[in-house]
Order: sequence, then C-alpha cells, then structure tokens
Amino acid sequence: MSAISLDQLRAAVRNIPDFPQSGIQFKDITPVLGDAVLFSALIDHVAAPYRPGDVDVVVGIDARGFILAAATAYRLQAAFAPVRKKGKLPYQTLEQSYDLEYGSNTVAMHADAIRTGQRILLVDDLLATGGTAGASASLIERLGGRIIEAVFFIELAFLNGRSKLQGFPVRTLVAF
Repeated sequence: MSAISLDQLRAAVRNIPDFPQSGIQFKDITPVLGDAVLFSALIDHVAAPYRPGDVDVVVGIDARGFILAAATAYRLQAAFAPVRKKGKLPYQTLEQSYDLEYGSNTVAMHADAIRTGQRILLVDDLLATGGTAGASASLIERLGGRIIEAVFFIELAFLNGRSKLQGFPVRTLVAF
C-alpha cells in the first residue's frame, strides 16, 4: 500500500468554481495526475484490494476514467476496455442510453470487449449522479461480464450516484 494517504490525495484535488457552468464546483484531478508520486499512490489505492489474476478486465469510463483504469489494468496485469460516448468506437458496439437532468446520453462498448463470465473492475474518476456509471454497468452485464466492484477516486455523495449502482459493490476513495 502507498505511503500517501487518501487525505493527501483529497487535498491535492483542485476545486474550480463555476466550471463548466455557473454553480458547478469542478473537482480537478490533474494536480494528482501531474505528480508522479501522487498518481502512483492513487493507482495503488484503486488496485489495493486485488492482486494479478483477481481481475480479468478493468473497464474505464470516458474520459478521465481511461487514465485511472488503464494504469490499474497494467498494475493488475489485466486487460483494459473503454466505455465511450456513442459514435466514438470504430467496431461493432452495444449501446446504453441513460437520462440526464435535461435530456439523455448514450455510451457504448465494443461488442467483443468482454467475454461471458469475466471478472470486471469498473473504474472512473468521479461518481456524481451515477448515470454514466449505471449505464456502463448495464453494458458490462449485457456483454456477460461480472462486476466485482465499481471504484471511483471521488464521490460527490450529496448527488446520490450510488443509487444507480444498486446491486454492485461500490468503493470510493474520497468523498466531497
């Protein structure tokens, strides 16, 4: 386990007021990513419960989730698979739509990204309302994957995103 605590990682997250729109307090993880010691510690914490062989595929959610998931997959000697926004993947895809506050969105995965029964670790940087994570979990299940855990660096607990992941183990490293 890393000598860097979760409190130290939390303290390195930069708050950007009114981004991308007024009233939003954006949680910027680039200070963590830009510091080799902090970034390595973050991946240590994400991967901590697992050893190589425990996870078959680490699935990362577009876009910052790719960074954390790919590094975690490397650490765990597992495959990596992306969940992307609709229209961004070049091969056959499965898609899952979900509702937003005003409208809807759709995410996609390659149809061959996961094989039936594979053990999946779902990773993203942020759990907010849970719409994207919930849609990603649905895609993984439709492809036959078995989610062993959904892990997030940051949770905005007041938005209750966990409610969209009922039935799945959820772990967050820091909460705001």
